[in-house]
Amino acid sequence: MTQQTSIPPVWFRLPPGFHDIGADDRASLNAFAEALGSTAAQQELSQLMDGLDELAAHDVVHTALGFHPEEPNGVTTSLFSLIVRRNNQPNPRLTVARTALAIARSSLWTNADRRFIDLPSLLPCCLVAGVISVPNVEEPLFQARVATVHPDGLHLLILDLTSASIQHADAYTDIIEAVAHTLSFSDPAPGAPKATGTSRILEVLL
Repeated sequence: MTQQTSIPPVWFRLPPGFHDIGADDRASLNAFAEALGSTAAQQELSQLMDGLDELAAHDVVHTALGFHPEEPNGVTTSLFSLIVRRNNQPNPRLTVARTALAIARSSLWTNADRRFIDLPSLLPCCLVAGVISVPNVEEPLFQARVATVHPDGLHLLILDLTSASIQHADAYTDIIEAVAHTLSFSDPAPGAPKATGTSRILEVLL
């Protein structure tokens, strides 16, 4: 759930392996990365944390890091974020279409696919996913972004999932789409089940 009082409440559920974080968690996360004993995971985590420091200025209201074991002994990392932004366009479908088009036109993409998603809420929703090339970052990154709207008609929502493990692009695309399907705008039942099960990247949605 979002915590800031200046925005409408939004509930969603992340799959196993994701852990809520803030910009002030960098030190503990760096220590965790060292404990992983994986140089690749440490480099991925460092890249993601560098991006986290800049998110607060872009209407980001929630962030989480994903850690998923990968055979034989590796760990893939990813950064999830949720943006909630005021919207001045009264037509929700037009809002989502324009937002998705703006996302897809970013010069960072080296390739990207765009498609609409049917949500249980019936709110308009669009997914843009592909590979981006970020200045000052040597390796390309995978990114998936989902744009939708709040039922109040006054706020735009953007879910974002980024990872240096571009070989798992399909799995991460499935994850962000699954998270979008859990979006809710009223308090779920107190007994709603939490995500359980495996956290391996190729099994996280099974």
